[in-house]
Amino acid sequence: MAAGLFLAPVTNSGYRGLKPCHLKLFPGKDSNSVAWSRKTVSNGTKTHCMKTWNPINNRKFETLSYLPPLSNVSIAKEIDYMLEKGWIPCLEFDEMGYVHRKNSQIPGYYDGRYWTLWKLPMFGCNDASKVLNEIHECKKTYPNAYIRCLAFDNQQQVQCMAFVIQKPTCI
Repeated sequence: MAAGLFLAPVTNSGYRGLKPCHLKLFPGKDSNSVAWSRKTVSNGTKTHCMKTWNPINNRKFETLSYLPPLSNVSIAKEIDYMLEKGWIPCLEFDEMGYVHRKNSQIPGYYDGRYWTLWKLPMFGCNDASKVLNEIHECKKTYPNAYIRCLAFDNQQQVQCMAFVIQKPTCI
């Protein structure tokens, strides 16, 4: 191919080589006005009220982990959603609740990647109250463990949803 083929500008575009044409992004707005600059985000010295996530002793887990602990009614609604989709609910628990390196430091090895399964997945379950009963039993048996509910799609063989039900109070 000839080198001149790539040097020709594309017609009817705002781009010519490596220098863009100076098209106004917001017609009718003066980008130098004070009112417009107050409405836009800046990472400069005038940035106010921007709070970041605190990573210290604040572990985030599955979906909905930023919310306060879910009530039984909220959990039942989530499980009803799983069942409506035809997904299979499953409970897991773990002492640590997050991926860590305790037994080995080799690359790609992590402890805590897989949680312990509470009984078998609930194949054929069509009532959220049965899952809530299993959650209650799991909480009673393991009061100081992280407990999460998963949803599996047996057609596509994938995990579709997961959320933490219990975080231990004594961390």
